[in-house]
Amino acid sequence: MAVTPETRRWEELFAARTRGDAGDGIAVILGYVANPDLISFAGGFPDPQTFPAEQAAAILRDLVDAGDLAPFQYAPTRGLAGTRDAMSSRIEALQGARPADDELLVTSGGIEALELVSKSFLDKGDTVVVEGPTYLGAIMAFHSFEAQVEAVRLDDDGLDVDELAARLAAGLRPKLLYTIPDHQNPAGVTLSAERRVALVELARRYGFLIVEDVAYRELGFDGSALRSLWSIGPDVVVQAGTTSKTFCPGTRLGWAAGPAEIVAQLVSAKQNTDQCSSALAQRLFEEYSRRGWIDEQLVRSRELYARRCTRLLAALERTMPAGVEWTTPHGGFFSWLTLPVDAATLARRAVDEGVAVVPGGPFFPDGRGTTNVRLSYSNVADELIDVGIERIAALVRSL
Repeated sequence: MAVTPETRRWEELFAARTRGDAGDGIAVILGYVANPDLISFAGGFPDPQTFPAEQAAAILRDLVDAGDLAPFQYAPTRGLAGTRDAMSSRIEALQGARPADDELLVTSGGIEALELVSKSFLDKGDTVVVEGPTYLGAIMAFHSFEAQVEAVRLDDDGLDVDELAARLAAGLRPKLLYTIPDHQNPAGVTLSAERRVALVELARRYGFLIVEDVAYRELGFDGSALRSLWSIGPDVVVQAGTTSKTFCPGTRLGWAAGPAEIVAQLVSAKQNTDQCSSALAQRLFEEYSRRGWIDEQLVRSRELYARRCTRLLAALERTMPAGVEWTTPHGGFFSWLTLPVDAATLARRAVDEGVAVVPGGPFFPDGRGTTNVRLSYSNVADELIDVGIERIAALVRSL
């Protein structure tokens, strides 16, 4: 007689660390962006008109015509030598210092760099300090390794280093501190020069590692940038970079630069994660960079995003009722709203009105953000920015 096993819900077998986490947050945002019926301020996506379709096709033809089949093969875990050289040269040109050969790892996007750092450093219960608010993918990465994530306040000059210093003096002992110093996601603010130096000094004094996410560093509207944390304190900083905003996200390519002994550990972690980043993506980016095409495109990208940001800020100024505040970005993709209403309710109602926004809760590890909304202007057609903001403003008034 056959025995029918008791029906089991697979959720009961999921790892305890994955339960109750907002792990679908990014998936929800991606879904909003994919819906053509919505004016989406939700996803921090580059505009497709900045993508190097023709250049990539030309590079690929050149590689094939030259009989170069290496891009179609596995790559070394650290990355192709030529790609690492191109990345190091670009870092040197933009940041004034060059990582040594053993201080750089090619990654599959910036998010993999965060995953590898987490995998290499975090044990259950370890503390990670983040900005409040911060990139929700980073919170997810740290939580997946059962870390305790603590948020330090953010203001118009970036991470409040004075508050951090006070909490450290009171006994806070993080292993890692994660920051997005340039045109921050989600707030759009930039860490001041003075705070950058002070933050590096705190890392040296208290023995924690700074993880510097530079996803938006090259997208300052005027083309300028303050000194990177890595260039100030290469002994206490791992820089996580990505080409997704400056080249294209489809290649899933980035880097980690830091002390040699840390990078060696990240290489070991990567061997058991994805083994190597795409060789084809590496060669495409290498040639795109060496031929100067990335700098030509960045001029156009900065102009595009500056124009859309200006339009967004003008629409907010024109339509929003009293009690609504927002940040004024000088680069990147985002502005951060503070509202006199519940943000989650606003976001749900906005979808019914054909607009997608992201409420602030997922950008905090501690329940804050209930009256905040992130607006991304990077991938919204100019004429739709006005329409979308007018609808959001009407909802704020109605609530």
